[in-house]
Amino acid sequence: MKLTFLGTGTSQGIPVIGCTCQVCQSSDFRDKRLRVSVLFQVGNTNIVIDTGPDFRQQMLRERISKIDAIIYTHQHKDHTAGLDDIRPFNHKHNMDMPLYGRKSVLDQLKTEFSYIFENITYPGIPRVVLNEIKNEEFYIRDIKITPVEVMHHRLPVFGFRIGDISYITDANFISEKEKEKIKGSKVVVINALQKSPHLSHFTLKEAISLIQELNPEKAFLIHMSHTMGTHKKVSTELCDGIEFAYDGLTVEI
Repeated sequence: MKLTFLGTGTSQGIPVIGCTCQVCQSSDFRDKRLRVSVLFQVGNTNIVIDTGPDFRQQMLRERISKIDAIIYTHQHKDHTAGLDDIRPFNHKHNMDMPLYGRKSVLDQLKTEFSYIFENITYPGIPRVVLNEIKNEEFYIRDIKITPVEVMHHRLPVFGFRIGDISYITDANFISEKEKEKIKGSKVVVINALQKSPHLSHFTLKEAISLIQELNPEKAFLIHMSHTMGTHKKVSTELCDGIEFAYDGLTVEI
């Protein structure tokens, strides 16, 4: 199984013209973070989690020519806005793209991309098949996907465990029951927005504490804002076995 980080940042971390912070001024490619998304490659099956506004750029950068399914964590635009750019995959492989998400996410997609779901269709629009998921295991081909329900302040969000990798974004609370689904993972990926307290995201300290509780072999931090600081500097503050992910990083287990 291979995991590729397509984006590790957040809309709160987009460099601002004229900003003089260390991240915005950095020449380190690891500090150039697109909106968070990830690619799971299991055998010949490619599964993308979330299609944010940077989806097209991420696909081109990683030279991804095939996607077999897309899973959505939640309905916020920084995780869904790139859906229209699945069209080249529709045409190249002559397939309708399977989309997986809870009902509230699928309803949001129907609203935001209403032209996809109108009764009168026309050539060139994205072709999709909606698959509603709940907090129970489901399969894409023969690959078992285990949703992990977390809270993004008051919004329920799904993380996912695929094999020995658990992927959690946009969260600041995970119940003990849901933590049990993560335990035993070799790799845990979790959001750490910044160092200071935040309403709906784990801080760096909170993320590290949770990782130590879950005790995976390896952990990667994602969804960092520019207030976190540079990759090089803040990496020195991390414990053994914990790393900041960066766009384009590939992990294979």
